[in-house]
Amino acid sequence: MKSLAALLCAAALVPQQKQPRFPVSVERVVVDVRVIDSLGAPVLGLEPADFKVKLGGKAVAVESAVFVGGVAEAEEDPGVVVTPDGLAAPAPRSDSREPRLVVFLLQKDMDSSRITGLLQMSRKAADLLRSLAPADRVAGLLFDYHLRVLFDFTEDRVRAGRMLSDGLLGKPLARNEGGEPSLSEQLDTMAMKRAASPEKALQLIGEALQPLPGVKTLVFLGWGLGRFGRGGVTMTPDYEPARQALLKARCSVFALDVTNADYHSLEVGLIQVAEDTGGLYAKTHIFPDAALKRMERALSGYYVLSIERPEGRSGQFRLDIGLVKGKKGEVLAPSAVG
Repeated sequence: MKSLAALLCAAALVPQQKQPRFPVSVERVVVDVRVIDSLGAPVLGLEPADFKVKLGGKAVAVESAVFVGGVAEAEEDPGVVVTPDGLAAPAPRSDSREPRLVVFLLQKDMDSSRITGLLQMSRKAADLLRSLAPADRVAGLLFDYHLRVLFDFTEDRVRAGRMLSDGLLGKPLARNEGGEPSLSEQLDTMAMKRAASPEKALQLIGEALQPLPGVKTLVFLGWGLGRFGRGGVTMTPDYEPARQALLKARCSVFALDVTNADYHSLEVGLIQVAEDTGGLYAKTHIFPDAALKRMERALSGYYVLSIERPEGRSGQFRLDIGLVKGKKGEVLAPSAVG
């Protein structure tokens, strides 16, 4: 007994070795955010501390905010940029290495209140195409009774503009050229034929864009989403899968409403998809050039924010992004992030 007690006592006197500490990995979420002024131009020079962000209702810090865009630098001072309003501002940190993928979706309907505006905006889309960066790729799709590919991703802006107009008018299109990346290769032909609603078409587009690299933008020339009933406009069951697919693809929807009306019920759906994905909505029936210019400015640049994911939680989070007091601008950000 004494020997056992002695051994226990000796063991207690031996210094305990500290357990090794392993670094805790912190997951980060990347979010694409646009901050625009009243004319739609990017607000420049924002830093991480200028953003206030909540994930799932919990305030989180922004670790980095990198501006991506093609704003021209002032010749006199490389540390200054010139805004579309002609004003000088501090040059933001910029990273424009990643080309954007821009998809045009034409929602066709032969009703006179819709087709006239769609024809007009499909022709004016050439102006928006010319404003894109040289490395950006453009593809075109059409939805009437089902989803169809007009042309695959291309850098040829002239050809893309011509094919948007020709495809809307039902003219035969040139065969899609092979290349990378390819949107048509990601789309299932039978699924496109079965897509009987614009919401289902949006879901297929979002799913097709997910495997492709980079930031994506969907320019939606359309007349509406949702269903009108006694209680007003409600989103159809097809909308939520479409929203999820677009968010997962990092695809913002810029909705150009082609309806010839000051107000119409189904514009609610167009506004909804733009807000949910961090895009923008604009009417085109009165001042189409102004609407297009606002879109062009908003598309010209965005911030890539890196934020911490709340510890111990997974899945999708509701996302709320604003600017701190003293900073001005309209924030366009997705409603959720995974």
